[in-house]
Amino acid sequence: MVDVWLPYGKTDVCVRVPARNFLGSIQPKEQPSAVDAKTEVERALKEPIGTKRLCEIARAEHKVAIVVDDATRDAPSDIMLLPVLAELTAAGVRDENITVIFGCGTHRAVTAEEANRLVGEEILKRVKTVSHDCKAQDLVYVGTTKTHGNKIYLNRTFAEADVKVLVGDVGFHYYAGYGGGRKSVLPAVAGEETIKHNHALLLHANARTGVLSGNPVHEDMTEAARLAKVDFIVNVVANGKGEVVKAFAGDLEQAFFEAVKAVDAVYRVTVGRRADIVVVSPGGAPADINLFQAYKALDNALAVVKRGGVIVLVAECPEGHGNQVFYDWMVRFGELKAVEREVKRNFVLGGHKAYYLLKALQNHTIILVSSLPDFYAVNVFKLKTARAVNDAFSEALKTAGSQAKVWVMPHGNITLPEVKSLEEV
Repeated sequence: MVDVWLPYGKTDVCVRVPARNFLGSIQPKEQPSAVDAKTEVERALKEPIGTKRLCEIARAEHKVAIVVDDATRDAPSDIMLLPVLAELTAAGVRDENITVIFGCGTHRAVTAEEANRLVGEEILKRVKTVSHDCKAQDLVYVGTTKTHGNKIYLNRTFAEADVKVLVGDVGFHYYAGYGGGRKSVLPAVAGEETIKHNHALLLHANARTGVLSGNPVHEDMTEAARLAKVDFIVNVVANGKGEVVKAFAGDLEQAFFEAVKAVDAVYRVTVGRRADIVVVSPGGAPADINLFQAYKALDNALAVVKRGGVIVLVAECPEGHGNQVFYDWMVRFGELKAVEREVKRNFVLGGHKAYYLLKALQNHTIILVSSLPDFYAVNVFKLKTARAVNDAFSEALKTAGSQAKVWVMPHGNITLPEVKSLEEV
């Protein structure tokens, strides 16, 4: 027997896999954090990729808009902003001419408490901060994307700024391929209809985690950021503990692509074959706080399980399903074609999880080990359930057969496995 420990909430559980079935454990190649995150950001600002330094782009009379993530993301905006402000001060830009915009997309406005946590007291005292409102009446039209015909409406403060700076982090994203870079324009400071048009493109086969080439969501976002005339970005890549590994600054696309390479080097893991069974954990709290968050691990596990195979998702979900739209769409539509129609007709954030889950269920058995009541897990989300991981694994063996080959993924939310093989899938 091979014992593999999986994070579950704030504790760990052990799955026991017979040695003859066990293919191995798929883990990210963890990187040590930078010695000092702020110093690393300062280094990146002094060595911009593909453009001049920010202090050479900005002029004393310029109005500057800086977009940062809202409370739904955990980018270390506070660490990145002070070095950015130092560059602007060096160019002679006055603090009163700088606005930090929380890129809320379709999310609610940032509270005062969240603003303090996101950017810190010093920033709040120095410069103006505002939350983007995607339904604002004064959005500015900057053009239509040629490839996908999306009319790009943007936050007025951002659109009218002389210098536009994007601050964020780069990691994997379901349908944009990767977060960061251009995503700080669309959806972060875009109008509601612009966001809906873009997100409806997620139905495309190339709109998936870790894919940029031919990904219509990414293409549309990039074109929107070009129309916005972004001057400079600062993005960081973090390790599994959320610590900054490396910072990237400079050109909208060139700096972003360098950050993407850094993400791949840590979190993209190549394996030689698919398994009949994948036992996956999102990585414990807070990654498995609810089913909405935990689904990311299941999505990544799909890359290494055979068609018709079994996924055992080990996620505590102490806060239940975690998203009302996700729940409502599963109840209202309940089958893939109906969800696809609704995504095209009226995309609402959260509905995409219903689409992905129903798509996964078409060709796979999914067994959930969680504290979620069976009524929800089985009746609403159409999953099989087990109360203990080894009960779930025994059930998986009954379905897949006693000779089934097994991968285990202890940190599924941040690990993107890919099969490099000629094996028939």
